Amino acid sequence: MKLLSIVVPVFNEQEVLPAFYAEMAAMLRELPERVELIFVNDGSRDRTPEVLKELRRTDERVKIVNFSRNFGHQTAVSAGIHHARGDCVGVMDADLQDPPAHLAAMVAKWRAGADVVYAVRRTRQGALWKRACYRLFYRILRSLAAMEMPLDAGDFCVMDRRVVEVLRAMPEQSRFVRGLRSWAGFRQEALEYDRPDRASGETKYSLSKLVRLASDGILGFSVVPLRAISVAGIAVASLSFAMIGFYLLWHFFGFRILGHAPQDVVGFLTLVCLILFLGGMQLLALGIIGEYLGQVFLESKRRPLWVIASTAGFDEPEPNRDDCGGTTR
Repeated sequence: MKLLSIVVPVFNEQEVLPAFYAEMAAMLRELPERVELIFVNDGSRDRTPEVLKELRRTDERVKIVNFSRNFGHQTAVSAGIHHARGDCVGVMDADLQDPPAHLAAMVAKWRAGADVVYAVRRTRQGALWKRACYRLFYRILRSLAAMEMPLDAGDFCVMDRRVVEVLRAMPEQSRFVRGLRSWAGFRQEALEYDRPDRASGETKYSLSKLVRLASDGILGFSVVPLRAISVAGIAVASLSFAMIGFYLLWHFFGFRILGHAPQDVVGFLTLVCLILFLGGMQLLALGIIGEYLGQVFLESKRRPLWVIASTAGFDEPEPNRDDCGGTTR
């Protein structure tokens, strides 16, 4: 019988975990696969660790990974994927905005031959400004990314084992799992759903975290921003050359513009042209250097992606540093 691994990153989710587990357990009774529930505790400061221990005592399918501190949602998802041993691996949040009931339909698509089944948000709850920002972000990312990036698709998905192995082999420090998933390719299918509001508690994604996630997504999967700097440098340099040519014609022919002759503004246009020219050349040089520096910087740091304080329910040793993992105690 095949094994289904479900990765659930959690951070200060003591209020919603019992309800999430109840819905998940009810849904799992409908599936024929063996199941492991991997909760990745991302440095929670409330009673989340105690709640997870209680779930573990009542259900041996529950497995726990405790980080030494908060490393971030995308890192927690990555750690869960690295610990998953299933033939099919699902990823979802515990706030019930990713309804467990939809997971059964996603697994059914996987059984039918899909390598990746990702959930697409038809509608979503929340503040209007946040919904607008999400919508804008996905469209900017799709227009800039070097590969096909589905619109309005989050981390909620199921993946075949061979896709998981591709993700496990990716050592990027800046993790954007839905982008890595799209980059991997294979047969990918969408499942549309209406995303509800959180069951309880408050979102753990602050504005700064959302901006960082968007930045990781755009910069991690597109070099267009760097190339735009080069284009801007070329444009400004071209403009400076054009202004130099115009100034020379004005100086030699002496025609008046808005009632002013060249001698009325001695030295001013020369200074402007020099500033524009030098600025354009600097932007061009920074753009070229940035093309190389951006690539080197992303791969230069060799710290572990996460540090594990403890685990529960795992028989095998944790992934080592060469497997993109962290250290454990």
